[in-house]
Amino acid sequence: MKKTILDLRVVSVEHIHEKYVLLKLTHENQLPDIMPGQFVEVRVDNSPKTFLRRPISISFVDKANNEIWLLVAVVGCGTRRMSELCVGDTLNCLFPLGNSFTLSGVPLSNKQAQEVRNQQILLVGGGVGVAPLLCFGHYLHLVGITPSFLLGARSSKDLLLLDEFKKYGNVFVTTEDGSAGERGFVTNHSILQHEHFVQISTCGPKPMMMAVAKYARTAGIYCEASLENMMACGLGACLCCVEKTTEGNICVCKDGPVFDINRLLW
Repeated sequence: MKKTILDLRVVSVEHIHEKYVLLKLTHENQLPDIMPGQFVEVRVDNSPKTFLRRPISISFVDKANNEIWLLVAVVGCGTRRMSELCVGDTLNCLFPLGNSFTLSGVPLSNKQAQEVRNQQILLVGGGVGVAPLLCFGHYLHLVGITPSFLLGARSSKDLLLLDEFKKYGNVFVTTEDGSAGERGFVTNHSILQHEHFVQISTCGPKPMMMAVAKYARTAGIYCEASLENMMACGLGACLCCVEKTTEGNICVCKDGPVFDINRLLW
């Protein structure tokens, strides 16, 4: 897929949490096609300590308004500067990067993928890892699939974009303190005992994804994970996002970020 570099204009800045900001971006020309799971590399201007681009998952594609949404976790100088952007500012982005989620291993662009339309798909996320799952859930909704979202957080105040997820599927929640949904981790949720899924797609903290992968293997369910390794270039040149796999060391930004868990040494 062709990559492009554009100065995107900020049309909305929503501080949805003390640690997260939702940026909505547009351009005067039609944005390129984007698949669920892909990401952007953002150049952070006016941040003297930020030398490299920052990878941010694309959390939503609003074709009607020619917008993409970026859910940014404010964790350092670069992302803090991004959280300070105002409507009308520009953000230089290299995108779309990486591969996308699939339907049982079949690329979304393949018509054969539609064969799973009437089967159950579970999207499991935690933290900022919920971002690409919203984009995937929206895509599934558009092609006639109603996904189930299983979202985990420390407490109710840390659950992100719930109203958006509810537009596209069934939402289930776990919190570590029991303040919302079921108490515990995502792999403790009762839906895993009550429902049969043909696919699980997950993104979030690595320990969470490893636990989801272990469950999927035990249950014989196809599972893919979107990795969040540190990425600087997004093109496979800097080698800082290398992951050990059954095929040797590969670059997550170029060969991922979405992987069949059977390729991972977890």
